[in-house]
Amino acid sequence: MKQPFSFYKYGFSPNGITLGIIGGGQLGKMIGIEAKRMSMKLAYLDPDMNCPASTLADQMIVSDFKDEKSILELAEKVDVLTYEIELANSSVLKDLESRGHLIHPASGVLKTIQNKLRQKKFLKAKGIPVPAFEEVTSVEQVKKICKEFGYPSVLKACEDSYDGRGNFLIRSTGDVERGIKYFEGRRCMIEKYIHFTKEISVMVARNTHGQIVSFPVVQNIHTNGILDTTMVPSGENRKVESNAKSIAEKVVKSLRGVGIFGIEMFLKDNKIMINEIAPRPHNSGHYSIEACSVSQFEQHIRAILGLPLVESRLLSPAVMMNILGIPDYSGEYSFRGIEKALSVPGLKLHFYGKRITKPQRKLGHFTVTAERIEEALSRARRVRKLLTIGKRNGNKQKK
Repeated sequence: MKQPFSFYKYGFSPNGITLGIIGGGQLGKMIGIEAKRMSMKLAYLDPDMNCPASTLADQMIVSDFKDEKSILELAEKVDVLTYEIELANSSVLKDLESRGHLIHPASGVLKTIQNKLRQKKFLKAKGIPVPAFEEVTSVEQVKKICKEFGYPSVLKACEDSYDGRGNFLIRSTGDVERGIKYFEGRRCMIEKYIHFTKEISVMVARNTHGQIVSFPVVQNIHTNGILDTTMVPSGENRKVESNAKSIAEKVVKSLRGVGIFGIEMFLKDNKIMINEIAPRPHNSGHYSIEACSVSQFEQHIRAILGLPLVESRLLSPAVMMNILGIPDYSGEYSFRGIEKALSVPGLKLHFYGKRITKPQRKLGHFTVTAERIEEALSRARRVRKLLTIGKRNGNKQKK
């Protein structure tokens, strides 16, 4: 392994640091864009040779995220290793740490977070507010728990799930067996459904020296379990926002995590409960690229390299919306209406470079900044109508 970060003693050497990233999706790509701005080299591991980050890669290992041999190969090429997806192999990362490799966030943090049941148990033990939950042991037990929690309740796969794909809403006793069958062979948990008034989140960074910096509190709107819109400011009062930041920082401090973390929360009657944690840059933090004094991606790099974190001041109200694949179609695609969309003031488009669209697949996002949040939201809605996705055969379809 290389001796890391000689610039501490000898100054920063151009191309002197190689950053390893498990996952070459849009998050890995945006981390890489910031790293390239600082003249770092990039080595990626991803199953897709043509993943979004491939255009930035100095070295590319094509392999499954969990493949031990490939992760070991990647680790030998880099100074510090990070990941943009929770599917990384925490056991292999732990072994690498024992050999002196630098991995942030650490393998123990990943192991805790990548299993939703383990994550909720950890948070509960630390006195951090979470919805009531139980591990699933049988159909009858789930029926009993649902009566206690009330309907609807949420059945969740403990691992390998994201964007709502690991959730099954149980609306009545009749849904229980269907839900158990839906996750057949997978370990599950049952969680009380929170009738929240608002979904909010906070990006929190912690560096290797223990310095912690929070980003502004944002409001999120989900559709079918997938983030649709993020708005900042959140519209909440200072007391709620201060409490949200305090709880989010307690989460990251309790984990002793290093890097950027997305802390998703439910807000009900001014009370906050943790929904989920992402040990990486998060979709709800994309607005920071245009609207903050530092982006979540730069802050992540600063954190994992042990560099000072900076205050993440909100420079402008902003609205971020995801660009998702059209329903009932998988294949090559193109974006339409770009010229008209770009006539909207304050718009920034981000296309991820995925070659194939799938239903509800995240293909990009856009952020609109304005002097007032109402103005930003109005403009963002206009962009959504103007920007469409079409099949490559010329059949235009609305997103």
